[in-house]
Parts: sequence; structure tokens; C-alpha cells
Amino acid sequence: MKVVIAVVVGLAASVLAVPAASELLGRSSATARPPASVFLPRNGGMIGPQQAVFFGYPKSLARSGGSYRMRVDPALVLSGVTAYDAAVADHAIRPGEAVPDDYYTVNETRRLLTYRVPATARVTVITNPGAGPRSTVVSVVEFSAILQGKNPRQRPGMWAPASGFWIRVAGDRSLAIDQAYRP
Repeated sequence: MKVVIAVVVGLAASVLAVPAASELLGRSSATARPPASVFLPRNGGMIGPQQAVFFGYPKSLARSGGSYRMRVDPALVLSGVTAYDAAVADHAIRPGEAVPDDYYTVNETRRLLTYRVPATARVTVITNPGAGPRSTVVSVVEFSAILQGKNPRQRPGMWAPASGFWIRVAGDRSLAIDQAYRP
């Protein structure tokens, strides 16, 4: 089987006949399988990707049995033309002005979502011990205290949690929580 591709460049057009991918792989089109997608459920599992990363503001992290429950206010971090159009629509900037630092955060609602956090989840916060900001690994227990406004290990230059975090989840479980660097 051949696949016909039309190529248009300016006013000239070319038609190419190329073998189908299944022929290149030596399989019939009836037995060729489409490539796997991380956005399709596997084995009757959950809808959507197996894991996702989103930006949000963790508000609390409390122990619940053998793990923790984190309450998060999700938001969108936009850049480029998407950030510009949203900032203009929200009257954060005037048309023609640049978006500061080329990102704009949209937080349409303050609704909190709940995620389970295993005690072994990877958590990083931003600290500045004097040589510039860096990512510092902390335990889930320490992170819980940080969200309560404490600095139990007296880490120098601890950034406020209000800068937000990138949160990697699988279903209702948070696998990693990384503080966002936002100048």
C-alpha cells in the first residue's frame, strides 16, 4: 500500500507516493499497531496520562495514616503569546507592553485539590546559602513544617512557599514536589 502525500510550496505542487510505515516495517496494515501514547489509558486504567505535572500552591500537608494529604491550589504558568494575550485580557499589562520575565500566572479559582503524598515523595525547596539560589532536597515531614511557616532545619535563605511548586502526580498520588524558581 502506498500513501499519497501532496506537497505545496508557493504555487507549485508535488505529489509523492511513499510506502506506508507498515510496509517499511515489514508488517501488513491490518497487523500494524499505532505507537503507544502516554495519553491513552493502559490495561483499563485511569483516563489520561499515567503521570502529569502541574503548577500549584500547596496550602497544607497533614499526616493521614501511613502517608500525607496535601491540599493544593492549582494554577497555570503561561509564556510567550499565550502569556501576553492572557495578561492583556486580565488588564495586567497594556497592549504592546512586554510580559515581565515572559511568564504570566493565571489562577482562576482558589479551589483546593487533595493529593496523597507518600512519606518517601521527593520534595525540593529553593534556598540561598549565599552563593545564589539552589534546589535543596527536604523530607515530607520538613516540607509540612515549611508550609506552616516554620524552618525546622534553619536553612539559610529559604524561599517562601508562595512562589509555587511543580507537582508530579499519578492519579491522586503526588510523586514529586519541586519549588518553582520565579525571579
